[in-house]
Amino acid sequence: MLARKNFFYFGAALVVLCLVTVSHYLHYDDRLLLLFKEQLTSQQEQKSSIWLSDYQAVIQAKPIARLKKAETSGLTWHAPSNTLFTITGKIPKLAQLSLTGELMREIDLQGVSDPEGIAALPDGRFALVDERRGTLVIFSLPQENNIDLSQALQFNLAEPLPELMLSSNKGLEGIAWDSLHSRFILAKERNPHTLYALEFDLESNQFGTLTALPADSLIVRDISGLSFNQRTGHLLVLSDDSSMLLELDEHFKPVSFISFLRGFNGLDNSIKQGEGVTMDGQGTIYIVGEPNLFYVFKKSSQQG
Repeated sequence: MLARKNFFYFGAALVVLCLVTVSHYLHYDDRLLLLFKEQLTSQQEQKSSIWLSDYQAVIQAKPIARLKKAETSGLTWHAPSNTLFTITGKIPKLAQLSLTGELMREIDLQGVSDPEGIAALPDGRFALVDERRGTLVIFSLPQENNIDLSQALQFNLAEPLPELMLSSNKGLEGIAWDSLHSRFILAKERNPHTLYALEFDLESNQFGTLTALPADSLIVRDISGLSFNQRTGHLLVLSDDSSMLLELDEHFKPVSFISFLRGFNGLDNSIKQGEGVTMDGQGTIYIVGEPNLFYVFKKSSQQG
């Protein structure tokens, strides 16, 4: 009888240990703490941030025409045209989209093998990261529907960061332009997931110092996309494995988040593979997921 009771206690303790381990691995404990912190955040602090808790899905899982086989990855908002541009990784393309996810233009990309992230720059140019080659490429939008990027301005990130090339499909995944500090923010996807800053002068086309950014507070298991918000100076971090979008402040500390599980933030179904995120000048958030699904999130005050 005593042995049976001890076995029961041992089994219960093992179950609790497993639950705690899984919770820590999936960062559920960190999410609960952040959720508690959100409840204590003042209205003034909420207004000075993006405040993802107020966002609701208004377009969900809309297929983007002709991009299913190409597989959408990064996403950026292009201010001059007030449109979106998504990059595709399986078949390298740059595709222009309307704000409702309608395909407007396709541009075939040569000279890159695995583009994963895209960022629009203030001078009208674009920057992308090529995961397989470990490079950052800057280029102008062509008039034709194809462009060879082999001769474009490039920065070899694999030289100062050889860890980007140590494992396949776990290197560069996200890029954002930090307009307040004239720098790129780059993301290594996993093992470990890391953020970097690369200074860049738009006028002289000169790259500056590459530095690692604080990543201790990232409560995600991987990074699949980035977007920088100029109004707040905050960074949006998209995580496929954690199925969430996280807002970081200027010190890279968590502020708010959206869960992409079914039933949260107006989602009818879970977002299974979010790959790119961006925000327009009105504060609307756009997300693309593989293979070609399009999502839009707006604050309650934007709807009506």
